[in-house]
Amino acid sequence: MTRPTDRSPLDLAVHRVDAIADGNPADDAFATGFPSIDRCVGGGIRRGDMVCLGGDIGSGKSSLALAIALRMAEAGHGVLFITSEMHTDRVIERALAIEGRIRIDALWSGALDEQSRTAVGAAAVRLRQRMPAIAVLARGTTSDVATLLSEHPGTDVVVLDAVQALTTGVSGLDDALAGAVRDLKALALAERVALLVTSHVPALRGDGGRTDRRPTLDDFDARGAVKQYADVVLGLYREEMYAPSTGVEGATELLVRKNRNGSLGYVDLYFYKQWLRFEDMLDPDR
Repeated sequence: MTRPTDRSPLDLAVHRVDAIADGNPADDAFATGFPSIDRCVGGGIRRGDMVCLGGDIGSGKSSLALAIALRMAEAGHGVLFITSEMHTDRVIERALAIEGRIRIDALWSGALDEQSRTAVGAAAVRLRQRMPAIAVLARGTTSDVATLLSEHPGTDVVVLDAVQALTTGVSGLDDALAGAVRDLKALALAERVALLVTSHVPALRGDGGRTDRRPTLDDFDARGAVKQYADVVLGLYREEMYAPSTGVEGATELLVRKNRNGSLGYVDLYFYKQWLRFEDMLDPDR
């Protein structure tokens, strides 16, 4: 009798396809926790894949990346959240705001009423059970990411905020970013982890003559490395940032600009800025 470990790669692939056809999730994919995003990208982020999430400064990239990390950890997956822009305490405060629907400024100032205190306690209980591992990497290389990964055995998903942290050792920023993107993809393949990285796309605000500020694939630049190596490229767009008088407050488009294994499209999200919380417009949270 053939044991599962004796199956050929072809047999395993057929078994995986059959399981998905029967309604089971892919065994090598990790759902983001946002149903509309998961439907767009084929069920989630797969082992060995690199997903790049980009947008303008202040668009909410870090908040969305953290929200995905929190939902993946809640589902029981091993998640490592690497931040280059915040102390661990700040990440935890953001997680409490997102999970508890608590104003982030109230958390920072301590101006919490009794209801907010209760919400903080309830969010802390939930997070204590399923919290991503958090690591700080202000500046470094892909080798430093690999070291952090080795320090957290059992990691299924790595979330890196942001790829611009890996720009040391090369004189040109574009060259550094291109090398980081290429090396991160190689790391995802070698370690068989799902990788989500955020990226600043400042060109959206700097081009005064541009009428459509939705991120395009070319906006990610990095010598075309994102276009070449990323399996999925997501662009975050909030109209209110550019046309506050006409844009619907909180309305957010998440644009699928590249999808190596699926179709392109977009997802409607809503951003509660006071909580730093994104929700799925088609499948809102309870």
